[in-house]
Amino acid sequence: MLRKVAIDCLAIQDWETFHDAFEQAFGFPGWYGRNLNAWIDCMTHLDEDGMSDFKALPDEIVILELSNANELKRIAPDILTATLEMTAFCNWRRAERGDPPLLLVSCYA
Repeated sequence: MLRKVAIDCLAIQDWETFHDAFEQAFGFPGWYGRNLNAWIDCMTHLDEDGMSDFKALPDEIVILELSNANELKRIAPDILTATLEMTAFCNWRRAERGDPPLLLVSCYA
């Protein structure tokens, strides 16, 4: 099963607004550290209780639909590249412990 979460990259200009956008979309917990390690932890464990208001169901793939990614690539290419790399790392991390991948990115940059 697939579930889409839309992130409008026009709202992202820097790391602060990156964390704002994902925190709003997923409802990260109050203890979310607003750093890349915290993002990776929350996104890796979207199917576990307490990691976000959003909870992925068993065997569900979460599609991160990054609209206007071309604008993010223009103004903050490092953030777009890091988002793609961190998403891949989340899936690798899950595979290392025997869990299926959870995240898929959809964007046009």
